[in-house]
Amino acid sequence: MASELTQKLIGLCHDLGREERGMAILGEGNASTRVDEETFLVKASGHCLGTLGEPGLTLCRFKTLLPLLEGTWADEDVERLLLESRVDQNAAKPSVEGLFHAYLLSLPGVSFVGHVHAIAVNQILCSPRAEDYATKRTFPDEIVCCGTESVLVPYTDPGVHLARAIAAGVKEYMERHGEAPRIILLQNHGIIGLGGSPAGVMASLMMAEKAAKIFVGAAALGGPVFLTPENVARISGRSDEHYRRKVLKL
Repeated sequence: MASELTQKLIGLCHDLGREERGMAILGEGNASTRVDEETFLVKASGHCLGTLGEPGLTLCRFKTLLPLLEGTWADEDVERLLLESRVDQNAAKPSVEGLFHAYLLSLPGVSFVGHVHAIAVNQILCSPRAEDYATKRTFPDEIVCCGTESVLVPYTDPGVHLARAIAAGVKEYMERHGEAPRIILLQNHGIIGLGGSPAGVMASLMMAEKAAKIFVGAAALGGPVFLTPENVARISGRSDEHYRRKVLKL
């Protein structure tokens, strides 16, 4: 199973890192998968998504990292626990964002997580229109693949503080919607896709990038014109759209 998951995660990383998609360059972005109740695989620090091989993945323990979500920790403590979380102490250092991966992979229905710095999405997240993009929808497929809204996290220092801000935003979302979000937006930073499969993560992230391109183009023409809350609820509740989500492995 671990070998199969490793190949699936490498495939997801390669898809996220394809140059023509404009989602990640150099060492940007990261991805992860839950292996079992105790461990998860996450991209190691400094490796490139598009060319990632097995040495660029690190198997980590949830129980070592999740306590960082509470209490006060010095930077050196965080660094130490990141290294201690490795099952193999000779493995590469996990990404500093491994902490939010550990949290998100503990959510129901989430088996894979992908985080990138998509260009069109960041055009909006680096603008005053970020909240509109997160909370409103412009076309039906955006609702199907990205949900009725996304979690928007204000800019936060990467590491423990970002993981805590993400956890707070996700918990508030789940209290209102009863399920984990598909998309998390990090202001002035990037985007996270959550799913039960690599295909589900890719579908959400690619549709979010398409929606961002449409948003930016519509804004140049005096828009966007958003769907009404009634429109959004209707699309979200349609049985045929639920079937499409199942086929798309969302």
